[in-house]
Amino acid sequence: MAMEKQAAAKDGLSLHGLGVICGLTAGVWLGAAEAPTKLVNVGLSPFAVSLCMVAGVFTARWTFPTLLKGTSYVFADLMAKKHLIVWALLAGALWAVANTLTVFAIRDVGLAVAFPMWNANSLIGLLWGRVLFNELKGASTKTVTKVVVGGLAIVAAAIMLGFSTLHGGGAASQHAVRGILAAIGASFMWGTMYVPYRKAYISGMNPLSFVTAFTVGELVMVFSLGALLGGGAHALIAEVAHARGVLFWLFLGGFVWVIGDLFQQFAAKYLGIGRGIPLSNTNQLWGLAWGALVFGELATADRMHKFLVIGGSAIMIVGAYAISTAVADAKENSSTNEALLRECERYGLDYNRTVLSMAGEEFGDRSEKRRWWDYAIVAAATGVFIWLGIGAKVPQLAMDMRWVAVLGVALVVSLVAGGWSLYRRTRFS
Repeated sequence: MAMEKQAAAKDGLSLHGLGVICGLTAGVWLGAAEAPTKLVNVGLSPFAVSLCMVAGVFTARWTFPTLLKGTSYVFADLMAKKHLIVWALLAGALWAVANTLTVFAIRDVGLAVAFPMWNANSLIGLLWGRVLFNELKGASTKTVTKVVVGGLAIVAAAIMLGFSTLHGGGAASQHAVRGILAAIGASFMWGTMYVPYRKAYISGMNPLSFVTAFTVGELVMVFSLGALLGGGAHALIAEVAHARGVLFWLFLGGFVWVIGDLFQQFAAKYLGIGRGIPLSNTNQLWGLAWGALVFGELATADRMHKFLVIGGSAIMIVGAYAISTAVADAKENSSTNEALLRECERYGLDYNRTVLSMAGEEFGDRSEKRRWWDYAIVAAATGVFIWLGIGAKVPQLAMDMRWVAVLGVALVVSLVAGGWSLYRRTRFS
């Protein structure tokens, strides 16, 4: 605690404040990433859509850590905590299953209904954080109330915002029950996925290192699901190859999602999953903004639906504010330290180094020097996007380009604010 106060005094930003910035930035980018899921209606199977998005995620996840830290740093961090590699792979596998379920849910009941259902994952994450990592243990009644009520408010607001788009053609499909079950399943999968997140970060691992192993688990799992349940590997590959014209947009969706998820990972590290995940789930608000302002989803909405939009947006902002101001006190920090000490004793970690890593400080024994293969990785990723972009076809969707520009500026501003805050305070550690 004293170390955090000293660092905060030096840099002008506490770890709590940094976590809040990361969580809110994650919401901006994760909300924008949902727009490409509309392409599920162009005839691709849910397995093919999920595989394409995960391929974009895989490409981006290797690019950003390489740019920011270099592969030498990333692999040194992974080798220092080898036991966390399997947890990262498990988290990636859970993500892949959840993401595939969301594509089924969107197809069967629509994004408006499915989105708020799977966003309940923040409450599941809150429960796991309390049970496994002592989050909120020893916290004052006021702090607990802020976090719990704030989390509930964000979920309730997400439901209101979801129902706000149920007008006109929003009638339930004949597969509504299947879609609802898929959305609920995704919620549980994603809520449980945050357990490996927190386990890694309470052990001092850098989120950039964690996601590098994470992405291997998700790519292997989503391909396996498609091969086993989607008609076989050959059929899946053939379907993806046949959809060359839309691959760029699905890859782009995965790329945008990765930026949001990286900020979500840093929020989970510095705030815990009980606070960080609900803040990142404000993506529902930004997803609605893209749907309503860019794609005109509320163009024919009646007064009731507009009331749900305004009311849901206000409740979500209040919920986010409540969580943002729920700063951990000395007793809660002591409980978190107990969980950290338990991890150190269980896996033979150096306690002092782990504490420093948790606070965004590291010893200078990990090289961040870029190797030739680092530049090759970035060049290959860039080449993939250029190749896909050349053959891309613009989807037949009516879009308001003025709002695309406005929301695009919001993405850039949030990225600069979040990225600069992370660099200044922790050098992306």
